[in-house]
Order: sequence, then structure tokens, then C-alpha cells
Amino acid sequence: MATKIDKEACREAYNLVRDDATDVNWVTFKYNGSTIVPGDQGVDYETFKRKCTDDVRLFGFVRFTTGDAMSKRVKFALITWIGEDVSGLQRAKTGTDKTLVKEVVQ
Repeated sequence: MATKIDKEACREAYNLVRDDATDVNWVTFKYNGSTIVPGDQGVDYETFKRKCTDDVRLFGFVRFTTGDAMSKRVKFALITWIGEDVSGLQRAKTGTDKTLVKEVVQ
């Protein structure tokens, strides 16, 4: 079965991370059957890392602030996570499914 993405819901979650007026620093995009939907979101990167367990595959969109005291810049990263216990077929599909996520995360 071909994977789909809930573009509207994922775009809303993506925009929360991009918005300077919110405290949201990361969001996950997870699989709900054969559809990619927004998952958890939060402020603390450590909490995001705990979502990346051995039995899941997910995509994360993360906001980082870099620089020194004189110049701070906001950077963003799209992370693809495939846990150790994910099957070979699901691993292979994740690569092609990433193109669906990239349509939202630009």
C-alpha cells in the first residue's frame, strides 16, 4: 500500500517550529498505518531524542539556535530516524517516504 501524508496537519506542525512566537522547537512526523501524520512536539531536545527508540521510524523537524553572544542564528534540521528493530521492508520504504515529508518541510 502506498504511503500518504496528511499535508495540512503536517504543515501546521512544521509552521509551529518555524514560528518565532512559539516555544515549540521540534515536531515529529510518524506513521499512522500507511499515512504520515504529525506526532509529538516540544521544547526540549532531550525529549525529542527519547522519541527515537529502537522500534520506530519517524521524521523530526528541529529548530536550533547557534552562534555567540554577538550573533545568534536560527537553523533547522530534518532528521530521519530508523530504529534498530525496524524491519528491512519498512527501512527501505522510509527513504522513498521522505520525499513526501520534503513536500511539507521546505
